[in-house]
Amino acid sequence: MTENGQRTRSLLRAAITLACAAAIYEVLARSGYFAPALLPTLPVIAHTFFASLADGSMIQHAVYTLYRVMFGFCLAVVVGLPLGILMARFQRVEGFFLPLVSALMPIPSFALVPLFMLWFGIGNLTTVLIVFYAATFPMVFNTWSGVRSVNPLWLRAAGCMGADENSLFWKVIIPGASPFIITGMRQAFLRAWIAVVGAEMIAASDWGLGWVIFDAKEFLNTDLMLAALVVIGGIGFLFERMVFGSLERATIQRWGMSRVAKG
Repeated sequence: MTENGQRTRSLLRAAITLACAAAIYEVLARSGYFAPALLPTLPVIAHTFFASLADGSMIQHAVYTLYRVMFGFCLAVVVGLPLGILMARFQRVEGFFLPLVSALMPIPSFALVPLFMLWFGIGNLTTVLIVFYAATFPMVFNTWSGVRSVNPLWLRAAGCMGADENSLFWKVIIPGASPFIITGMRQAFLRAWIAVVGAEMIAASDWGLGWVIFDAKEFLNTDLMLAALVVIGGIGFLFERMVFGSLERATIQRWGMSRVAKG
């Protein structure tokens, strides 16, 4: 099957899955077991969704949230990727940072929001730092695991063929660790979204999808809450398929590591 055919088939499967989930929700919403204010039907949610798009409010909220997510996520990649590589390559760096990573990683980012609010106030800085905190540890841990898991036979074979340290790093270690690194980026992006929505509910000021959900809850605007969730899910789906999928095709599949990634 061609690559375009595989993409079409994958999109078709995703569309069927989403359609089934929507049908189940609509049946529940129309069953009468829940009040319409608590479980609005899909047409009501769609009307609120398109109305918020038409007046630009949902777009503005999504832009603010995306800015916070991408800023914190990019900081996590810039810090976490080199740190994970250094930890895997140098025992002293690993010995110093691994206990710190192991101790801080289990702490939920949401638990730090009140503390960060005291330190940095309410606004973008606190939210971005919460995202950075949440996304950094999956990036560090997966990169460290990936570099350490590179097959020593590959390194010895490349060394026997005259590869220097620079060539070993870029042509053996990075391709060998790429499935773990991209998995770390996926996990970091997921945790970044979880963190930003939670932080926006408490620490953001008037803008952001998390703030929309929290504010709509106060006025029992369930349709607006669900419309914001649709936007969050849609953005996540597009990033997974278009950004991380393309990155995987350009690296793992190109370097012949797809079987390793699946295994």
